[in-house]
Amino acid sequence: MTSALRLALTVFVLGVFTIVLLPFQLVAINRGWRIATALPYTWQRLAWWLIGMRVTVIGEPAAAPLLIAANHSSWLDITVLGGLMKPLSFVAKSEVARWPILGVLAKLQRTIFIDRTRRMHTGAVTREAAQRVAKGEVVVLFAEGTTGDGNRVLPFRSALLGAAENATGDAVATVQPVAISYVGIQGLPVGRSDRPHIAWYGDMDFIAHFRRIIGQGAIDVVVRFGEPIPFGPETDRKRVAELCFASVRRMVEETRAGRSRNVHLDPVFSPPAKEVKGTGGAPGRYVGEAGQEVAQRVS
Repeated sequence: MTSALRLALTVFVLGVFTIVLLPFQLVAINRGWRIATALPYTWQRLAWWLIGMRVTVIGEPAAAPLLIAANHSSWLDITVLGGLMKPLSFVAKSEVARWPILGVLAKLQRTIFIDRTRRMHTGAVTREAAQRVAKGEVVVLFAEGTTGDGNRVLPFRSALLGAAENATGDAVATVQPVAISYVGIQGLPVGRSDRPHIAWYGDMDFIAHFRRIIGQGAIDVVVRFGEPIPFGPETDRKRVAELCFASVRRMVEETRAGRSRNVHLDPVFSPPAKEVKGTGGAPGRYVGEAGQEVAQRVS
């Protein structure tokens, strides 16, 4: 399939699917129906197939109540995690709600928006996230607070981890670090110069990035679930943020090291990124059929 045809098919199918199901999702969200968590999951799985996304999962999500602290390099992260678990929702900066296309999709995903310019708003967002966690819903926090270039994991922020504490009162909730690593495109490994090509950060134009990602086809992703961290009333959330950051960075590095065999150091799909620092460790070759979900779980 050519890049243009793949792009056209993806836009058409997801567009029709969104338009048809949008009124049902809005009603479901308004009335609190359980199907409001199932429709976004179905949308993300459809996107997996259209993009040709192949996801390998290592480890397992912890039992509810659960808050996930993950690294973040692209809008693709939402599709990856959104197609793995349900019920699930995300925490995002308030600016996202005003973005064309992405803002609408984020609202349909039942995203919790936070205004980072208002310190008092953090408490309200924490309470909203805590309510969902307490009901058994998984809430994903991209704890870096922004997207990175894909070569490094930025330090995690601790502010919203209080949602885990508020979720169950005097009981214990769980915070689990999760590492997302993009390791291949069209069956070929990506290296340091290619990761910024997959990542969406800074002032990159979304439409141009979307066209490039969809047009190039099959993307291989590894999602690793780290050791769950109990979070109770006396837990130091800054310490938990540090532990999650260290765990995610280690898992990303281990994923790259585990796929480093027979990898050349030249860029595959993009020119060398200027002024980009990274953690090193290029991933190795990973081959599969387009549209296939790599379902094995490795403990």
